[in-house]
Formats: sequence, structure tokens, C-alpha cells
Amino acid sequence: MKPITIVTGKAAILDRVNVDTDQIIPKQFLKRIERTGFGQFLFYNWRYDEHGTEREDFELNQPQNKNASILIAGENFGCGSSREHAPWSLLDYGFSIIIAPSFADIFYQNCFKNGILPIKLNHEEVETLMAVCAGDQAITVDLPNQHVKSGTGFNAHFDIHPYWKELLVNGWDEISITLRYGPQIDAFEKASGI
Repeated sequence: MKPITIVTGKAAILDRVNVDTDQIIPKQFLKRIERTGFGQFLFYNWRYDEHGTEREDFELNQPQNKNASILIAGENFGCGSSREHAPWSLLDYGFSIIIAPSFADIFYQNCFKNGILPIKLNHEEVETLMAVCAGDQAITVDLPNQHVKSGTGFNAHFDIHPYWKELLVNGWDEISITLRYGPQIDAFEKASGI
């Protein structure tokens, strides 16, 4: 996984609540097991019409939201069925950070496990940040210091469990963590006769 430390970039605004995993990536695109190639299907039914033509009125199709690395969304983002393809599609599309007032629990955990930083800010902070970013203002997410900032003076602190912070800052996943303990695991197995 790619480490996340300090990210400065454009933020796309998806001012919708209760965005579920089937809206993030529709079920017909879940037949693959590799983690890449899903970005093209992100928000597919919102991004494209029945002929595969981009819908001009969808938020991510608007010029100011192109090439954004940060997504700002409404509350309860990632609700619905558990599917790891949802964070895969967001990451493959280019989002490494998602900011919202709240996330569905399983989706929230899946983000960390797949290299996405989900940030919870309160409603007022998210609304202010959306207003700031509507003017095509870049924002900075500082994971080591746990802050979201803009050049307009916006500054909000966010909480993150130290375990997830360590993984994201170092670009580790849970397998990487296990492999770091390889010598200790080998020693235990030898001592235990395994």
C-alpha cells in the first residue's frame, strides 16, 4: 500500500447522505477478485446514463471535481452490504482520503485495510469544508498531526486509532504487519514444536 502522510489536493464534493455500497460500485461489477480496474465503475449508475454516456449533472463529472484525491461526502457514507470492492473502486479512481460526518462501520474498517484514510468531522466542519472546496480550493490532510487545513483558514482536528494511523503512515496492511513478526513467529513455532 502507498503511505499516507501529508496530502494536498483537490477535493470532490458528493453532498449526499446514506450513499450505500451498491451506489459506490454496483453489484454487476463484483465478479473480479483483483483490486485494480474498479475505478471505472465507481458510482457507475450516477456517472453514466443507460448508453454509457457521462451524465453532466453528476458531481464527479463536473470539471472542478476531476482529478481530485480527496472525497467529501455526507453522513453514513458506505452503508449497505459489506463489499471490499467499494474501497477498491474509490482508491482505483484516485481517492486516498474520504471525509464525512459518519461512515458505516464495516466500510470504515475496510477503508483502513485497503489504504484509504476515512476522516470523521462533525457536520458543521464538513459543511464548511464543502463550501471552501466548492471554490476549487485545495486542502491539506496532515495524518501525522491529524489535521485538515485549507489556505482560507479552515483547520479541523480529527481522531484516528493509533494502530490504523501507523499502518497508513507506513503503507502497511495487516499482512505486512504479520510479516514483520516473521522471526518471532518462527522462534515460537520452533520452541513449540510446530
